[in-house]
Amino acid sequence: MTTPVTVIGGYLGAGKTTLINRMLRHADGQRIAVLVNEFGALSIDEDLILAQDGDVISIAGGCICCAFGDNLMGAITDMTARTPRPDHIVIEASGVAIPGSIAATLSLVAGVSFAGTVVLADVETVEARARDKYLSDTILRQLDGADLVVLTKTDLVDSADIARVEDWLNALHGSARILHAPNGTEINALLLGVIADPAVADTGPPRDHSAAYEALAFQQTAPTEAAILAERLAHPDLGLIRAKGFARQPDGDMREIQIAGARWQVTAVAPDTPGNLVCIALRPWPAKARCIEIMAGHGYAPVAQSR
Repeated sequence: MTTPVTVIGGYLGAGKTTLINRMLRHADGQRIAVLVNEFGALSIDEDLILAQDGDVISIAGGCICCAFGDNLMGAITDMTARTPRPDHIVIEASGVAIPGSIAATLSLVAGVSFAGTVVLADVETVEARARDKYLSDTILRQLDGADLVVLTKTDLVDSADIARVEDWLNALHGSARILHAPNGTEINALLLGVIADPAVADTGPPRDHSAAYEALAFQQTAPTEAAILAERLAHPDLGLIRAKGFARQPDGDMREIQIAGARWQVTAVAPDTPGNLVCIALRPWPAKARCIEIMAGHGYAPVAQSR
């Protein structure tokens, strides 16, 4: 099975450090590896750090942080060779980097799959930064390569300002999903697709991720073509932020499905992987019934859903 990799970018001051510390603090047993150019560029909360050994910081809960300098591909290869292997790799791009360019290099690394680009934007400053004669090109290219755009510092402005920025972003890059900075309990499911037991495979009461988000969990009951399903789920009209899970194909092979906004990817996995899948969207979710209909048409039955 490949290790999913998410690239997180955004200009200086957009809130990347806060977001990544929150991810590590709420990993919930998932082993997340965070790769940064240098440790000085990302201040990991001191209470999370267990030990440091050279370029690797061990973090409570099985997560690690690694400085890769100029050798990103080597660092990714080292991460996938670790025992135990990380469940997810996060690459923190510098404030002047173009996340899309980093994502393009991942095709050269064996054993990983690209799970999407997340770009942070400070709701107070992003429009002004995008007009700055020195910064505009970088910021517009960062946003253009985003699958998910996360608005940060939304507590510092009123709802009218947030709506104006969202309209501006939609006009700029209509295929990206726009989120407000998620809280700790939902952050890894929304941004990384890291869902503990992606199927929510028990039949107990559903869990509510947040009043702002809704999750539907499904269990496969009949084979389907994974690529066709993934493409349908990634259609903008369906409104999904994230979807992750597994599909058994008509030939018996298993595939993993990863969706981030309009981006989708299908990769081969072990044949004994359970055929479960979770879809996450913003509330209200007008296309919820349509999502259930599509899943039913591809041989999936609802298992649990958030309330």
